[in-house]
Amino acid sequence: MKTLVISQSPHIQSPRTTSDAMRHVVVALLPALAVGVWRFGVSAAAVVAVAALSCLASEWLIARFVMGRRVAFFGWAPLVTGLLLGMNLPSGIPLWAVVIGSLFAIGVGKMAFGGLGCNIFNPALVGRVFLLLSFPALMTSWPVVGDGCLSWADAVTAPTPLMLVKQGVVPDNQMVIGELVGNVGGSLGEVGAIAILLGLVYLMMFRIVTWHIPVSIILSVGVVSWLSGGNPLFDIVSGGLMLGAVFMATDYVTSPMTRRGQLLYGVMIGVITVVIRRWGVYPEGVSFAILIMNGATPLINRYVRPRPRRCAEGRCV
Repeated sequence: MKTLVISQSPHIQSPRTTSDAMRHVVVALLPALAVGVWRFGVSAAAVVAVAALSCLASEWLIARFVMGRRVAFFGWAPLVTGLLLGMNLPSGIPLWAVVIGSLFAIGVGKMAFGGLGCNIFNPALVGRVFLLLSFPALMTSWPVVGDGCLSWADAVTAPTPLMLVKQGVVPDNQMVIGELVGNVGGSLGEVGAIAILLGLVYLMMFRIVTWHIPVSIILSVGVVSWLSGGNPLFDIVSGGLMLGAVFMATDYVTSPMTRRGQLLYGVMIGVITVVIRRWGVYPEGVSFAILIMNGATPLINRYVRPRPRRCAEGRCV
């Protein structure tokens, strides 16, 4: 007699596998990654490469020797985590810190919950916030934009646009164009908003993500920024808002399943982000906002459910 095994919900029939979806995410990240490497040089490529390899190695080692699972070394999901973690770090951060952040992202942010599909929080953001709280000096030393893809970031650092605006050094309207084309300081994932939007278009074309989460985040940030006296366009294109809205808030595992739930999730991320930027200690709040709403996702899934249709006499309402 064959045993019928029923996995955890949701049960969705689709020819697309998780590996297919993650592979598309990697392709969508390439334009933003290319802009970051071009602006910050070889050191940025080294940070991303070390983060990717460290995440792949961490997941394989933990799965093989801690959880007793036989898995392949290469996987698209840990590769995506590594790329996103690397793109959230300063290009001049020491590589040993990248390894530590990768190990924490995979070990604590993902495998401690049981592996892919079981984690509550986005692993890349778990690694980033861990590094930010553990090594704040390293995580707030942003190399200036280099002279091209052959340069190597050195000790010369400069504040990010969000920090300059928060300190009142530079008006926010002078930073908008630089944010769009990547001619600003920050992590390599914070530069080049246009490249990130190209990635969003790609993901929507292949139906990897829908518009609900990215658009609700962007619109809510714009509205709350305007209501609080800020510059909506600057708040939208600055910092990690675009990268977070497109690639991290849309994570299948840690975001709500229903469309209404996704809209609520996105709006709250936008509101929390602007609140932290305006009145918090940190000039950036996207990572914290997404992690907070990751924790609220089970509640959203429970209370924001699709309404069943009632059918009678051939009509459904």
